[in-house]
Amino acid sequence: MPCYNKKEQGLAKKTVTIKDLLECGAHFGHQKHRWNPKMKRYIFEERGGIYIIDLAKTIQQIRSGIEMVRETVKNRKSILFVGTKKQAKNVIRECAEDAGEFYVSERWLGGMLTNLTTIRKSVKTLERIEKRLASGGEGLTKKEISLLNKDRTKLDRNLSGIRAMRKVPGLVILVDPSREHIAVKEANKLGIPILGLVDTNCDPDPIDHVVACNDDALKSIKLILSALMQEIIDQKNEMQIATIKEEKEGETGIETVEEAEEKEKEEGEEKNE
Repeated sequence: MPCYNKKEQGLAKKTVTIKDLLECGAHFGHQKHRWNPKMKRYIFEERGGIYIIDLAKTIQQIRSGIEMVRETVKNRKSILFVGTKKQAKNVIRECAEDAGEFYVSERWLGGMLTNLTTIRKSVKTLERIEKRLASGGEGLTKKEISLLNKDRTKLDRNLSGIRAMRKVPGLVILVDPSREHIAVKEANKLGIPILGLVDTNCDPDPIDHVVACNDDALKSIKLILSALMQEIIDQKNEMQIATIKEEKEGETGIETVEEAEEKEKEEGEEKNE
């Protein structure tokens, strides 16, 4: 699992309130004629031809989503953030990078999950191009160097967020499943759970954990993703502290409670003999 950004600890707001969601416009769904009937259970009312999302449910969904993220990190599984729409791409990249996780923010290439071996070959191609250009492009013409630079730019744009991803993630967090339908299909096929920010025009059925919200508003997306990101960072910090503590105890010879009990048991058995 990639290394995370310790500097971000405590900076994002992990406890989200209904007031926060209202201020971000997270309650505004799509126009009435653009809705998906399957989202009815997440809608509070229709107002002025626009569906209003039930934020009381959204709050609970965020809380259980945070728990889902926590368990994924505890199990030492990676997380893939996905969001290629204009409003989401920068937030997706920033949250994933700050949390030390993977992301796709430009274009979903078919097979990014279901054909990871081929994607890894593309990453190797990118690495070879970078190595050749770094050496000065010896023996290459200006035209060949120009073509290599174009290939590098294209590959890096699409693969930069998953370059170190050598196996499928334990969780996919995505914005707008309607737009990211290929990613949804691939995750479903492999049985990878999906936590999705879902608006009133989306089909929630393929999503394992729905967070009903306005997935077109930048502030709404950022608020929710930041809460999830902060849980990843906090959980990784806790695990790192626990590991350091265990290492120190091992170095100083400090016994854990379990070790002390086992030792006492063995000594008692020796006396009985």
